[in-house]
Amino acid sequence: MKTKALTLTLLLCGASMAYAQESGYQFTTVVSQKVTPVKNQASTGTCWCFATTSFMEAELLRMGKGEYDLSEMFIVRQKYLNQLEDNYYRKGKGNTGQGSLAHTWINAFKQVGIVPEEVYHGINYNSDKHNHGEMVRYLKAIAGTAVEMKQRSPEYYKLVDNLFDTYLGKLPEKFTYKGKEYTPKSFAESLGLNMDDYVELTSFTHKPYYQLFAPEVPDNWEHQLMYNLPLDELMEVTDYALTNGHTVCWDGDVSEKGFSFKNGVAINPVIKKVEDLSGSDRARFEKLDSKEQQQMLAEAYKFEKPCPEVEVTPEVRQAGYEAFVTTDDHLMHLTGIVKDQNGTKYYITKNSWGTERNAFGGYLNMSESYVRAKTIFILVHKDAIPANIRKKLGI
Repeated sequence: MKTKALTLTLLLCGASMAYAQESGYQFTTVVSQKVTPVKNQASTGTCWCFATTSFMEAELLRMGKGEYDLSEMFIVRQKYLNQLEDNYYRKGKGNTGQGSLAHTWINAFKQVGIVPEEVYHGINYNSDKHNHGEMVRYLKAIAGTAVEMKQRSPEYYKLVDNLFDTYLGKLPEKFTYKGKEYTPKSFAESLGLNMDDYVELTSFTHKPYYQLFAPEVPDNWEHQLMYNLPLDELMEVTDYALTNGHTVCWDGDVSEKGFSFKNGVAINPVIKKVEDLSGSDRARFEKLDSKEQQQMLAEAYKFEKPCPEVEVTPEVRQAGYEAFVTTDDHLMHLTGIVKDQNGTKYYITKNSWGTERNAFGGYLNMSESYVRAKTIFILVHKDAIPANIRKKLGI
């Protein structure tokens, strides 16, 4: 395991060095926690599960339990079942999409346990990668028919089980792992993860601080309550966690132009004004129509080097949320902190889009400004929260 951890560290350092050479960003590692290898959610909307699974695998490393490769699709299957139940009682107005949030992992784990990836890889169709497009279309058809008929017959339940068995594979009742026989529940118990130790934290001004509320995002279909912190304290938790042996499961907006997985960074640049353009660029700008002008301004930063970023206050953050600009897009795993040559802080971020879509092994660095503006919530172990903040929250 030490060899694997060292390899990952060298890979990350190598990626940072390559990025510095290619783009002008020069990153220095402040702290980097041990995590498991990058996986690929492929053609699914299951980032919530891949990010939370990665986080829980890192928790097992932190706890000295060793390296595990846990099955995402075992959890995903139970999530789909829970959505079908919720959708029926909401008369077809529930969320039956592929997305969800970190607490969905926790809720499913409590219900059915977990198994290793080698026991349930969740691909029972002609593909080497995950793809839920066809399966979810059938799922929606079954869900809609039950609502229309106002009943769930014995055949309905058989159809649902057969659908998941066909695409994901039959669930194991018992299995042998490293010479010992388990059920999904007993294997979960053997890991020593206490789901009550994990807390979701958010930061919005339209709800009281230090109280619980359910963020109004579509993927929070379980209406899970989260603790609301002032923005500075949310960031304090993130920094405290990463510098004290923990990692952070992160949910936020990746649809911004400043988010560039290909270039290995996510930034929140101050958009240039016309008067900031050079003379030749300004002359070219004045010949463009309004749409082309906006595009030129948007392309002012091309990830070639660090640039000035927005100073994100709670008011700036809230404005983005209320204008539906900051949206709940994607979950990833924060594993450490780096700084660029100007001293700007970035968060080392493990994605679940495989290792081949960028030159940095599937990682990127998100700037502090970007994280302040675009975070929807974080999931951490309660011990990763500074004592003074825990006291305010009563946990």
